[in-house]
Amino acid sequence: MKTDEKNLQPKRLGIVQAIFRILLGAFLIFSGVNHLTFARVEFLAQVPPWVPLDGDLVVVLSGIAEIALGLGLVLLARQRVLIGLATGVFFVLIFPGNISQYINRIDAFGLNTDQSRFIRLFFQPLLVIWALWATGAWSALRAAKFNLRTILSMAIGR
Repeated sequence: MKTDEKNLQPKRLGIVQAIFRILLGAFLIFSGVNHLTFARVEFLAQVPPWVPLDGDLVVVLSGIAEIALGLGLVLLARQRVLIGLATGVFFVLIFPGNISQYINRIDAFGLNTDQSRFIRLFFQPLLVIWALWATGAWSALRAAKFNLRTILSMAIGR
């Protein structure tokens, strides 16, 4: 996909990518609301014991982050590259929770076997790829030769 060198945004995001961006946003909004409501206990299972904050606070903050990222993916198409990068980073940051759930053999979300918890680990990198591809962030990274400073400076208009 060609990239506009001035702002590092893909010139045109394909309809399939746009649909997947909106789907990911809806998924994040739904998940974030679940963090704050009826699935809070399930999400507590993914907070590693070594995190130096109250587990419930971590669940609430991550839920708020998911809602914000989801809304950004759905509503802020002009900032999709920056939001896509932030979403990818978010998925990387919460990955230790999935690893902790596997290592500590914690049942949650129907993941009640070592095998199911292990298989779950392989879905997190797919979420990172989904966020980067569906927002055009991957193309922008390539156009900027993977220089995040260039992308961030373009995003804030410097």
